Amino acid sequence: MAQEKKNQKLLENDKGAGHGSLFLDSLVAFHAFQYSGKQPGFAFSDEGERSSCHELLAIIGAEHEKFGFDLGTLRPLRYEQIAELLHGIAERFDWDKVMEGDNIIGLVQGKQSISLEPGGQLELSGAPVETLHQTCAEINSHLSQVKSVAEKMGVGFLGIGFQPKCEIEDIPIIPKARFGIIRKYWPQVGSLARDVMYRTCTVQVNLDFSSELDMIRKFRASLALQPIATALFANSPFTEGKPNGHLSMRSHSWTDADNNRTGMIPFVFDHSFGFERYVDYALDVPMICVYRRKNYIDCSGMSFRDFMAGKLPILPGEYPTLNDWENHLTTVYPEVRLKRFLEMRGADAGPLGMLHALPAFWVVGLLYDEVSLQNVLDFIADWTPEERQTLRDKVPKTGLDTPFRGRLLRHVAEKVIKWAKDGLERRGLEESVYLKELEEVGKTGMTSAEKLLLMYHGKWGQNVDPIFQELLLKADFHGTSIVSSRV
Repeated sequence: MAQEKKNQKLLENDKGAGHGSLFLDSLVAFHAFQYSGKQPGFAFSDEGERSSCHELLAIIGAEHEKFGFDLGTLRPLRYEQIAELLHGIAERFDWDKVMEGDNIIGLVQGKQSISLEPGGQLELSGAPVETLHQTCAEINSHLSQVKSVAEKMGVGFLGIGFQPKCEIEDIPIIPKARFGIIRKYWPQVGSLARDVMYRTCTVQVNLDFSSELDMIRKFRASLALQPIATALFANSPFTEGKPNGHLSMRSHSWTDADNNRTGMIPFVFDHSFGFERYVDYALDVPMICVYRRKNYIDCSGMSFRDFMAGKLPILPGEYPTLNDWENHLTTVYPEVRLKRFLEMRGADAGPLGMLHALPAFWVVGLLYDEVSLQNVLDFIADWTPEERQTLRDKVPKTGLDTPFRGRLLRHVAEKVIKWAKDGLERRGLEESVYLKELEEVGKTGMTSAEKLLLMYHGKWGQNVDPIFQELLLKADFHGTSIVSSRV
């Protein structure tokens, strides 16, 4: 009874809440009653209660991944090199180390974090901020810090969506217990799952929502347009030193990684869609692991619904906390993901200008401007599920040249980029400068992937090695000098 009162109190405290994060957490608590019969469903730890009442105050959160490589051999970094880099950044720039046993696996500084992906990809998860100038300054600062330590080690970082040269067997094993479980499970459910884990990098942006209706509108707009973002940001045309037949091999890899947890989730466009429907979807995604007593426990393929009922075979009689639910949501990978925020997942990692362009395109330009958002919703209103899925299937290979309704997708992209620019200009913060490179892609129809292929067949003499200098990530404080006057 005491547990039920805690759940009910959370729901009552959230009546009329403005932030999607509060509403979503309350809905999860509600579903605890719905799916667990007489049992309380969620066992609220102190940490879980703090998490559930967290209020997301800022509006833009950018993330990007990058491949580390040895400047001399072009080979991927060994874990020992990655660990040395992380220790160096922590000690020189006052980051807190995240350890798993004796192994360093990440860094934290305020609301920023640096983490490792299964193939040693280095990821920056930026702090939630209010302007593009702030998020772009944060990216520049991060790259500057990384470079200052990496250069002395003979190490560089590559801004691309798919590892262009090495085989999977050359990728280092990162000593994170969670990754060990994923390495065992994922290849059983998708032929390209190992590629996703070890050889892909992305740039993402997260945005908040103010209500369930606001979430629905933004979810539908961003999900329908996600293939357009994939086409515009396509930057992964090579595999193991040769053209792979795709402009975005990263995006293609997700088409057979694990269909239970990926894809275009068409139910988002149903009239009945809302928080409850997404929770139902996530509950049916097979689990991968849970964290208990400082250890990750393999529960791959098991049901979160069983967990809610206290019937998880590996933990009989135990119920999930809200932290368990949030961790489970991180193992769900649709093209747009709902957690405490909406996460745009369709773009390849790329050079600095494109890292800046993604949040400019999605968050501020399209989805945080009411006029632009409504333009998108009106534009996609009659798109069929088959059309949306066809775009998702074809774009990784044909990009902006994908046929759509009697035209090429590049013409749709030009229209959408214009809406994004108009939205940025209406904010009056001089942020449209960050769309410059994306505007050029839309105008010419020439993506980064296509430029790389031209160089490969031309001045590179069908040798992929020059790409490591072409796409070497560097901070650029001069090219974005407007940042300093706005942060």
